[in-house]
Formats: sequence, structure tokens, C-alpha cells
Amino acid sequence: MKQEIWKNRMDIVMAEKNTADIGFEKQIWNAACVLRGNLDASEYKSVVLGLIFLKYISDRFDDKYRELLAEGDGFEEDIDEYTSEGIFFVPAGARWSEIAAKAHTPEIGTVIDDAMRAIEKENKRLKDILPKNFARPELDKRRLGDVVDLFTNIQMIEHGSEKDILGRTYEYCLSMFAEQEGKRGGEFFTPSCVVRTLVEVLKPFKGRVYDPCCGSGGMFVQSAKFVENHSGNISNISIYGQDSNPTTWKMAQMNLAIRGIEPDLGTYAADTFLDDRHPTLRADYIMANPPFNLSDWGADKLKEDVRWQYGMPPAGNANFAWLQHMIYHLAPAGRIGMVLANGSLSSQSGGEGEIRKNIINADLVECIVAMPTQLFYTTQIPVSLWFINKQKKQFGKTLFIDARKMGTMVSRKLRELTDNDIKKISDTYEAFVDGTLEDVKGFCAVADTEEIEKQDYILTPGRYVGIEEQEDDGEPFEEKMNRLTSELSELFVKSHELEDKIRKNLGAIGYEI
Repeated sequence: MKQEIWKNRMDIVMAEKNTADIGFEKQIWNAACVLRGNLDASEYKSVVLGLIFLKYISDRFDDKYRELLAEGDGFEEDIDEYTSEGIFFVPAGARWSEIAAKAHTPEIGTVIDDAMRAIEKENKRLKDILPKNFARPELDKRRLGDVVDLFTNIQMIEHGSEKDILGRTYEYCLSMFAEQEGKRGGEFFTPSCVVRTLVEVLKPFKGRVYDPCCGSGGMFVQSAKFVENHSGNISNISIYGQDSNPTTWKMAQMNLAIRGIEPDLGTYAADTFLDDRHPTLRADYIMANPPFNLSDWGADKLKEDVRWQYGMPPAGNANFAWLQHMIYHLAPAGRIGMVLANGSLSSQSGGEGEIRKNIINADLVECIVAMPTQLFYTTQIPVSLWFINKQKKQFGKTLFIDARKMGTMVSRKLRELTDNDIKKISDTYEAFVDGTLEDVKGFCAVADTEEIEKQDYILTPGRYVGIEEQEDDGEPFEEKMNRLTSELSELFVKSHELEDKIRKNLGAIGYEI
């Protein structure tokens, strides 16, 4: 199965499962691909994700409808019976059974668009969120009908709970679109294993969870899963987010709705720096993967902003603008887990070194994790995880973890962290917090602020963890050097012989070196 997945490049990590376990989601993706035709990935995305969402809310409605019908009290068309249980009300004409009946008519695109509008009208939360572009001429209606059939004939019960399956399918399709859109895909999708690492370290059991650049909402989905997997109550966390891209903002709303999560993502998509939709929020947990090295972020309009407590971020790079924005929005005991490009660990340009120094001296940096390469489809920029804590238990100390050797290659291009990798990082962090951690050469080390100062406030983990100790093979040093130099001498002789042969061959055809 795994080889097949590799071959088809359908090898995206899922939250609950290893890549090798993906089956049903991949089937949906492969079948839905017949619809694409000449559409760009960015356009096709709203079509597939919109259909998944429509099927989800329609099926949940149908389940409740049948239940009310069986009760025989005549409440099956009472909207309050549905909304009181967090179920979206689907009006007559917009229900999947009616859409399926018209799957192979020329009007199927218009039927779906009208269904989306009718659902939005009855559910204020979904206003202006659902895609309504199925009637456009470039979308092949025969293929659209085939995909409607696909969703109609899916036997969800064979694959687990419908909510879970559709949620996983939505997430899987997001990841595939991220791969196809390349760099642009990174705007809405963070690999699940990266998100899970942040979540497993922070452990957001209860409180306010915030992501100022939330993309498709992956941080929130994983936070909710963490709570559920540890027998917590999902109602104990409140979700706050924001994203500047209107399409991405809508995807997040749908993604969270499928998961039964009701967020506050602001009333519209907006730039976090220039139009903060949660100005008074003080979050208990902030998790984010902001755009790497964003150059045009509006610095000229925000020179005296209250968020720049540790220094004015440079106009050409928003890394420390994002970091300071998040620190500003932390509750007194709040914590941050975020992804940043490695340049932020050591850069001195544009005052970044001074900002980093001030944040370190404020004793906010709790842990830095250097991540392995090839975790992202969308960029090869090396990244690190920053963990910020306003109330560190280990005062004046910072944990450094070098995880660059972790992960498993699941294709030529993609690496994923395994469950064991993630557990090792989170366990190391917990041991540090508890004061029981011992340094491991080449992997982890604890440094105090004075030591970091001696390193010019550079936070690159490799400077602190050192080089992994090599096992002694028992061969005496002198013997090993004699053996190695002898082998090298033999290689040099062979190299010279090969050079002579090449020269002769080139000379025979009239070329001299």
C-alpha cells in the first residue's frame, strides 16, 4: 500500500494516521480529479471542498430529519431543532437527495449554486462563505454530475464516523491542493506533523486558542483533536483566528464547521497587522505558521504601533513583527508555539538582532527546535519552532533541540515526523519544564541567558547541543590513520590512472588537455 501511495504522490501525513494508512481519502481525491479538466488548482479547490462540505452538512441534516420524522411531532422542518444541536439547517431544494436527482441535467451547476445560497440564507454563520461558482461555463457539467454521483454513492459507515471521514477527506484534499499550488499552497496549509508537534508541546486543554494567520484552520483542528484524544471537553477551548486571504478564510470556516468547531475568525478576511480583528484578545495559546520572510507587510503605516515592545521590525521582513504581535496578544500566563524561518535565529539585519536580544533578556524564549528539511511541499526554506512562555518554570533557561535528523522520507520530496519523533520532542520539553532533563550531545541542551549572551544572542540549536558522540570502534588512532591514509593513497593512484586514460582518449579524437 505504501509503495502505491509513493508512486501516486498521494502521501500526505494525516493527523490520526500514518501516510501508509491513507485509503478512502485518496479514493475520493482520485475520483474527484475527473472534474478538474482545464481548471487551475486554485479554482478547482473551491469546487471539491465545496462539494465535500455540502455533502457533510446535508447528511448531518438528513440524520436529524429522520430522527424527528420518527418522533412524529411534526418538528422536522423546525430550524431550531437543528441549530440547537449545532446542525446546519438545509432547506428544501438544497438537500443532497434533490441535488443527486439532478446530477446529470445541464442545470446541475445552477442547482448546486442555488443550494449554497439557500443554505447561507438559513444559516447566518455561513453567510458569504460557501462557493457559488458551479454554474460557470468552464466547469464540465457531465463531470460535475459524475462527482455528485461519487459523493452520493459513498458508503461512509464502512470507513468510520462520517464526521471524521469527511473531515479527514477535507484535510487530505487541502494538502493535495497545497502540493499542486506550490509556494502559494503554503498560504493555507501547514503539514499536519508540524502542527501536531506544536500542539503536543503546548497541550491546549482549555482556554483561548489564537492563530493570527490561520490559513485553512489546521492549528484549530489539531487542538480540538488533542482535547478529544485526551478525554477533554471541546467546549473548554475558544477559537480565535484571522487570515487576509478571503478564499482561505472561507476554507477555514468550512473546515472547522465540518469538525463541529465554532470559531471567531472575524467578520471578514483582513490583514492582521493593519486590521487586527481581535485587538483586545489575550490568548492562552497561540499557534501559527506565518508567511516566511514576508517583505511587504505595511511597516511604514505601523511605526509607532503598541505591539513593537521589543523594537521596530524591519520593513523588509515581518518575522519579528509576527512574533511581537503574538507576544502582545498573550495572556499573563500565555504560551506561543510558532514556525519561523531559520534566519530569525541569527539575523542581525534591520535591527532583528536587537529585537531578539530584548525578547531573550525578557526571559520569554522557552524552547527552540531546529526542524528537518523537506517537511513542506511549498518551500525548501529551513525552519525552526519557537516556544514562548510568559511564565517559564525554568527561569533564565532555554531548551534547544536539534531535530534535523528526525523524520522519515515518504517520497523523494517529502519528509514527515513520525508519532515517535513528535513524542520524543514533547517528552524532552516536559522533562526540561520538570527540571529532570539531562543534555544529550547532538540532540538537546539547556542554556542559561548568560551562555546565550556569549553566543551574541544567536539561537541556532547546533551551537548549544554540540555534535553527537560517535561510538568507539576500538581501533587505535594510529592504526586507523595509517589504514585511512593508505586507502587514500591507493585512491589517488587510481585517480591519476583514470586521468591519463581520459587524456589519451581525448587526444585520439583531436582534443588536448
